[in-house]
Amino acid sequence: MAAESRRGGDSDTLKRQQDPEGTKRDIIETASREFALNGLAGARIDEIAARTRSSKRMIYYYFGDKEGLYLKALENAYRRVREGEAQLDTKGMPPIEALKRLVEFTFDHHHQHEEFIRMVMIENIHHGAYLERSEVIRDLNVTAIDNIAAIYGRGVEEGVFRTGLDAVELHWQVSALCFFNVSNRATFSKIFGRDFGSEEALDRLRRNAVDMVLRFVIKPEAISLLDPA
Repeated sequence: MAAESRRGGDSDTLKRQQDPEGTKRDIIETASREFALNGLAGARIDEIAARTRSSKRMIYYYFGDKEGLYLKALENAYRRVREGEAQLDTKGMPPIEALKRLVEFTFDHHHQHEEFIRMVMIENIHHGAYLERSEVIRDLNVTAIDNIAAIYGRGVEEGVFRTGLDAVELHWQVSALCFFNVSNRATFSKIFGRDFGSEEALDRLRRNAVDMVLRFVIKPEAISLLDPA
């Protein structure tokens, strides 16, 4: 039995050596869950090592220290949401439809990736100190603003969006509506005695988020262009 265990361990070690990038991705994914659950201070490297069948020494070799691993996990969380936005391919859509799809995607992504919300909340506890160190996250978020600015610009040119809005502030509003749905779901459900995580509630909140953003951006005289559904 011991010999079989050693052979299994040797096999795992060989696989990790042959696929270092895959090993790093596995560590980052596991670390993301650990950080989202326990925060930077509460997360334990030995727990992450055990769950990835790696070692603390290997983790330190790849990421330097726990803060280095946390930063990589934070970068990965932002990369995922931005990659999802890029796949929407809103360039060929009419501006109202493009903005609608962007809000829907943001709502769905945040609902499906609660660890992203928790990590952003944790980083806010740290006053954005680790995020500030990352050029990767800054670059990723430039693309997010460029995307929403392009959608907004097309809408203004076509005469369906109000003028004078700021792309970063518009991004803020979309994020706020979708973020709060996850971050405060538990407290709202307890306080008001309603399950805000039910399928019916989520469907209504999703439609409301889209409607609020569109009605804020669209010119009053163009509201009739909204799909009544």
